[in-house]
Amino acid sequence: MTRLALLLMAGLSAVAAAEPTPPVPPPLSLPRVSGPIVVDGDLSDPGWKGAAVVDTFFETVFGDNRMPSVTTVAWLAYDDRYLYIAVRCDDPDARKIRAPYVDRDQVIGTDDNVAIFLDTRNDRRSAQEFRVSPRGIQADAVLNDANGNEDFSPDFYYDTAARITDQGWQAEVRIPLSSLRYPRADPQKWGIIIWRNYPRDFRYAIYSSPQPRGANCLVCLSRELTGLTALPSSTHLVVAPYASAQDVAQADAPGQPLGHGRTDKRAGLDVKWNPSASTALDATINPDFSQVEADVAQIAVNNRFALFFPEKRPFFLEGVDLFDTPIQAVYTRTITSPRWGGRSTGKFGASSYTVLVTQDRGGGSVVLPGPTGSDLAPQDFSSVVGIARVRRDFGRSFLGLLYTGRENEGAGHNHVGGPDGQWRPNDKDVLAAQLLVSDTTTPNRPDLVPAWNGRTLTSHALETSWRHSTRGLDWTARYRDFGDGFRADEGFVPQVGYREGSLNPGYKFFPKGLFSFVGAFLNLEYAADRRGELLTRQLDPGILLLGRRNLQANVQLQLRRERTADELLSFTRLSYVVQIDPSRRFTRVGVSGLAGQDVDVLNVRVGRGFSVTAFATLRPTDHLTLDGNSAVSWLNVGRRVAPSVAVTGSSRLFTAQVQRLKATYNFNPRMFLRLIGQYVSTRRDPSLYVVEVPRRSGDFSGSALFSYRLNWQTALFVGYGDERALDERERLARTERQVFVKLSYAFQR
Repeated sequence: MTRLALLLMAGLSAVAAAEPTPPVPPPLSLPRVSGPIVVDGDLSDPGWKGAAVVDTFFETVFGDNRMPSVTTVAWLAYDDRYLYIAVRCDDPDARKIRAPYVDRDQVIGTDDNVAIFLDTRNDRRSAQEFRVSPRGIQADAVLNDANGNEDFSPDFYYDTAARITDQGWQAEVRIPLSSLRYPRADPQKWGIIIWRNYPRDFRYAIYSSPQPRGANCLVCLSRELTGLTALPSSTHLVVAPYASAQDVAQADAPGQPLGHGRTDKRAGLDVKWNPSASTALDATINPDFSQVEADVAQIAVNNRFALFFPEKRPFFLEGVDLFDTPIQAVYTRTITSPRWGGRSTGKFGASSYTVLVTQDRGGGSVVLPGPTGSDLAPQDFSSVVGIARVRRDFGRSFLGLLYTGRENEGAGHNHVGGPDGQWRPNDKDVLAAQLLVSDTTTPNRPDLVPAWNGRTLTSHALETSWRHSTRGLDWTARYRDFGDGFRADEGFVPQVGYREGSLNPGYKFFPKGLFSFVGAFLNLEYAADRRGELLTRQLDPGILLLGRRNLQANVQLQLRRERTADELLSFTRLSYVVQIDPSRRFTRVGVSGLAGQDVDVLNVRVGRGFSVTAFATLRPTDHLTLDGNSAVSWLNVGRRVAPSVAVTGSSRLFTAQVQRLKATYNFNPRMFLRLIGQYVSTRRDPSLYVVEVPRRSGDFSGSALFSYRLNWQTALFVGYGDERALDERERLARTERQVFVKLSYAFQR
């Protein structure tokens, strides 16, 4: 009997009989503060006397809504300007508290923290998340129940302070009412969930509301807050100007002397005005994103489709949950270099909306999608971009409408629009659908790409899904239909011209011991082009394990047949992801990758290869964090002597690697120094390719950044960058040097 079978049998025998899930606690009435509260981590202020108390919590991981092994108590109150929340987290051994100094939004599951989820719209659909660590460090996000996404890109103004004590740790959170989005109503009814992350032998999740195993939502289980009366609808204005200077020196070729550096001086402005608690108006002039950390490099060799990178720029992140639809028709990183922009986001009654208009200088890339792969074309022109989205809620279900448009300089446009919706008939099923129609006239720029010849394309995209979730059985059925001429230039849709059906059943076990969760699953997929010819057929059985030290392991056998160019190729490989959080100093280590057969996309054949990405986070002290990432991929193929004929044996087609090390020293919650070194290289055997390729390529980028931030918009940045590439002697020679400084300040009224 295999180890997998023994493991599954052990899991089945260890599953206790399911007990009824406790009900969500009754509504909690919030009082106004009875005295002053100073946000300093000291809970003895007079204002906490008489505050509403939350002292019933449920351990949902590792336990099944059982009483937690540690005590958590929260207090809540409000006044005319703020919502106040205090939390006391008792700990039997305070020395084991994981509380490193990290940057904002880096308070994650490896460390102790508390998160407050506030559903101020009371629609049980999405929530603003306010997180605090034992050091008082903040992390904020938007949680979208429609798909379970927790997006840490948005930022909100709020104040935090925390203290570590002999009995554990405690924190105070003060949230300006102007940072919240609530409708015009009196009295108000909100939803709240308080979550404590307690990582020890297991990563324990402790909630103020029970979480049934198999539930398809989180915000829907919020406890109701009542008693909120006479809340202000007054305006809130934030004006955040910035000034920056950047000196860049470049070489004509690797190893050549750097040319005289040019100094680029820039100034810009971000404005946010909340005329009411339910409406936000944003404007930006000449925005600057130099403070955003460079993307982690990805191996870009032997890929069929374009790579995805997340959005990090503040202007695009208001109401980000409204852009989250089944088809990713909005991907704001397609707006490469905005000159100006304006945006309105709000809610009226049961309807929410956002409208965005901006001018893009261009300079990025446009994805050219196809049924078996995608290409990139240079966006060597400016354009005006508009995006609009409205959503109407009906209980926990909704209907929505989306429009995106881009008018290019000179000629060419792309307009996309259509409805979407989600229906939740019960607590087990979620049905979702989206239909989009696109009208496109390509730029008349055959000098950039032959397909851009001014032609007109009109087509559609359809996606439907049905997700069913219970304590044991889960399954998702999905159908997609994308026309050949569908284009979403403001989205991320790298594949078109296909019909696809998929079914993903799975079954969950909850043993006790080394593993707290065992899930067996199967991914079935069939895709064909518009003529009915097979594109992809896959049968992927797998297993997911969760266990001690936040162990997460996902192993999947991939049995696939895919069309590459005009050939159908079959291959079998193993996909794996394993990570664990060993200790408070060695906080995370893991590996992921593929092993077995894979397709040589460019030369259209099957080879054998291996890819592995190893990552680790080490904290020698509470102030210093070291993040390492090493990715290596290679593929061996037969040496082709004639079409469809290969000799016995194999040779190395390519070896690609990415090595990245980031060191961050956080002096305190507001100030850090960050150093990053990243090396990307590829070795190829040109004799194995049907087109000309370089034998070796590689580049190195290094950067240093000093940051001091009072809040997310009041900040000083000073940075240095160094770029190098392989020269003719295969030495890393300097190609560019950058020095920059930026100062921004947020004026609030």
